[in-house]
Amino acid sequence: MFNFDILLQQILNGLVLGSVYALVALGYTMVYGILQLINFAHGEVLMIGAMVAVWLVPTLLAAGVPGPLVLLIVTLAAIPVCMLLSVFIERVAYRPLRNAPRLAPLITAIGMSIVLQTVAMIIWKPNPIVFPDLLPTDPVPIFGAILAPKQILILVVAASLMVGLVTLVNKTKLGRAMRATAENPRIASLMGVNANQVIAATFAIGAALAAVAGVLVAMNYNIVHFSMGFIPGLKAFTAAVLGGIGNITGAVVGGLLLGVIESLGAGYIGDLTGGFLGSHYQDIFAFAVLILVLLFRPSGIMGERVADRA
Repeated sequence: MFNFDILLQQILNGLVLGSVYALVALGYTMVYGILQLINFAHGEVLMIGAMVAVWLVPTLLAAGVPGPLVLLIVTLAAIPVCMLLSVFIERVAYRPLRNAPRLAPLITAIGMSIVLQTVAMIIWKPNPIVFPDLLPTDPVPIFGAILAPKQILILVVAASLMVGLVTLVNKTKLGRAMRATAENPRIASLMGVNANQVIAATFAIGAALAAVAGVLVAMNYNIVHFSMGFIPGLKAFTAAVLGGIGNITGAVVGGLLLGVIESLGAGYIGDLTGGFLGSHYQDIFAFAVLILVLLFRPSGIMGERVADRA
């Protein structure tokens, strides 16, 4: 029998999940929009943000800092670390290959992803690290469904950052420079835009969003691991393709839509298959969506530039 409460619960869970995908997808889509590069190391930037956060949490808790304030401090600490890391990656790994055939920076991005995972494994060891609950855990009822306070925080933070990014891109001088560079870097340079600075700023902004997403993921699942950025990174890339890679609004729409599809799939796959498949197969939905989008609408929902240059 159809149960509206369960459907609403799955949709809310999907929006929480999709909010994180959207934050990470924005980094993919901004870089692709300017450089036509798929930065596969972006998921590992998320992981580094979470690692920095979980590394600082015990010290702050031991000092008697309240949990919500700890969460704020570790997030503010993770952001500059990830921004510097991402700008460093752009400078040493991508900029020298800017005029190389497209396959070269793509392979370099995959290599950087593996390097960052390995470095994280050496520094923080291969075992998962527990990220403690820093917020109250009492669930909040919403029209028959429930959300944990940390899930509500994810929705609020993600929505605020998305609105902030759209405002930055559309209303500020930096945003105009980013759009001009994405349109035509050579002409933008002739108009006085420093393309290198704009590209570095784009990587930094995307990394800041990934850092926040990393802390939110760690907070939501209470676990941090050196490989935790790989799957969310791939799903965020899928979200960017679904929305129309290169399109900021598309990344947000794609992320939210992918999260809802995945959550509904995980919630109902058991009923649809008579119990043959369980909710732990939820990952197949994201990649099934990626295959279908590439087959039938490679330009994505928002119809931006086609991903045939990757």
